[in-house]
Amino acid sequence: MGEAAPSVERPAAVAKAPMLRSQGGLPPRAIREARGFSVGEVRAVGLTVREARLLGVYVDERRKSVHEENIEKLRQYLIELKKALEQGAEPPEPALPKEVRVKPDPSRVFKGKTMAGRRARGLLALKLRYTHHYKWKRKQRERMLKKRHEAARHKGGD
Repeated sequence: MGEAAPSVERPAAVAKAPMLRSQGGLPPRAIREARGFSVGEVRAVGLTVREARLLGVYVDERRKSVHEENIEKLRQYLIELKKALEQGAEPPEPALPKEVRVKPDPSRVFKGKTMAGRRARGLLALKLRYTHHYKWKRKQRERMLKKRHEAARHKGGD
């Protein structure tokens, strides 16, 4: 029976946990598992973002912090990967970014964002009258002229 080729486990990056107001500014834990390694951490090892993704390393381009712990994990992963590939292991699956499909807004017509919707709600003939923008503008004008009951409650009036 043949011996199975060694496989290398992908490293998991860590990031600083956010401070929460509900807990008085104290984080519940010091670090958390990150979505991927930052671009700075990948460059510190000597790889580009594309090369790292082709080697199976997740890269989080939004994160700016650079942690020494993550750089060490990446270096160790590359050493182990090189040894495993020399022994005949399969190359890792690329960690390319996932495609995100944005669903169309189902209520665009009702909101009057399309020409058909504006025509159906009568917004073409009256321009913007009877929409929320017109209403807010009219209410603000009435507050300034102190015609509304809200003017005495300091909501925009003097």
